[in-house]
Amino acid sequence: MEKIKIFVVDNNSIFREGLRRSFDSVEDFDLLGDTNIDEEALELVMTFAPEIVLLDIGMPLLAGLDLARQITQKSPGVSIVVLDSFGDDEHLFQAVKSGAAGYLTKNVTPDELASTIRRLYQGENVISEKVLTRPKVAERVLKQFQDLSLMGVAMEALTVPLTPRELEVLSYVARGYINKAVAHKLCVSEQTVKNHMSSILHKLDANDRTQAVVLAMHYGWISLRVTKPSDSLIKD
Repeated sequence: MEKIKIFVVDNNSIFREGLRRSFDSVEDFDLLGDTNIDEEALELVMTFAPEIVLLDIGMPLLAGLDLARQITQKSPGVSIVVLDSFGDDEHLFQAVKSGAAGYLTKNVTPDELASTIRRLYQGENVISEKVLTRPKVAERVLKQFQDLSLMGVAMEALTVPLTPRELEVLSYVARGYINKAVAHKLCVSEQTVKNHMSSILHKLDANDRTQAVVLAMHYGWISLRVTKPSDSLIKD
């Protein structure tokens, strides 16, 4: 069985020991090692060459995120999961800026952590889900991308590959509407909305709706309204 190579960087030795014991019973996980957040951490990560790094934000505040940025620059193929004791919007925003692919609070269950690790290993960027459920963070992320574009920072071509109708569908999805609700708003069938979503995912090479929304926000094709749809529209 192919195992997922994991490395842990966390200042809490008890927490690290708990992860070691938890991962011992997971057949597809290979915990290569662990360390504190210190000046040797980056070198150890580079030496062990994991596929997933579980990284505490650490103390002093956000010290772990500085390390995350260094890992991302030196080894962009590594997926970083930020572990946070608090889970506030500012920490989530900083995690996005650091290049993290996942963000979890430390009260996460073993099953949730294992699921996140497997999804990252399969190529998903699960931090996007956290962003989309926090409108203030989503707006800050979008603004940052827009500011970078205005400053002339090198970015990929901004040609919109989606039709106006597909952009309209995606804009509703970004605001939390399910397919049935989007169909109601656009006066089309639910199957038509599903067809549009399939086309969107294919054109953007996205794994799921969330990733498609984040990509469209990244390029400024759609924006996210703070107001959310009514419960009657978003519930299955």
